[in-house]
Amino acid sequence: MSIWSKISEALSALASGESLKDVFEKLRTPPERTMAFTIGVIALGAKMAKADGLVTRDEVSAFRRIFHIPKSEEANAAHVFNLARQDVAGFEEYARRIERMFGDDRGVLCDLMEGLFEIAVADGEYHPNENEFLARIADIFGLSERQFRAVRMRFVPDAAPDPHDVLGVDPTATMDEKKAAWRALVREMHPDRMIARGVPEEAVKLAEKRLIAINDAWQEIQDAA
Repeated sequence: MSIWSKISEALSALASGESLKDVFEKLRTPPERTMAFTIGVIALGAKMAKADGLVTRDEVSAFRRIFHIPKSEEANAAHVFNLARQDVAGFEEYARRIERMFGDDRGVLCDLMEGLFEIAVADGEYHPNENEFLARIADIFGLSERQFRAVRMRFVPDAAPDPHDVLGVDPTATMDEKKAAWRALVREMHPDRMIARGVPEEAVKLAEKRLIAINDAWQEIQDAA
């Protein structure tokens, strides 16, 4: 049975009345932990795509960019997405379950936020309801306002991102402190280190964009010094 078939079964169990808590409890260890991450991203992505009242083809396409779905699995993946769009459970409960499972790795939660932002802006508009939805998820994930703002600014073209927000440091920090923050983030997101921590493959892929932004921020800080 493929992973998408298993994910479909898990969501079908939710639709049949099994609690989200029970389903996630079954998925706490590898490789099922990857399934839990995938279910969480799919569910939040599907529900977030509805936040502005309409699920567009562009938003579905953005979802497909995050999850590289083999041709043979497209039917199962579509079924999963459609199940998740139904109100199987509130988005806040999905977010809480993901935070409990991955809360020891804030980088994964930041990467997940980036995937949701990619879906949100895929139709060319960032709706206020989408911002409220994402801000609430960030709050559940325990992300700071600075972290949320840093992710938002990379996707919503209403302001240039502050490089200090991207690195998570105060502008008054010394250059050595800023450099240390940059190095720590780069180490944290090295693919080998992420895989060793049991981070799902999709999260490793999402981290690639954040790593580019982190390196760009450090370069901007050096250029301004």
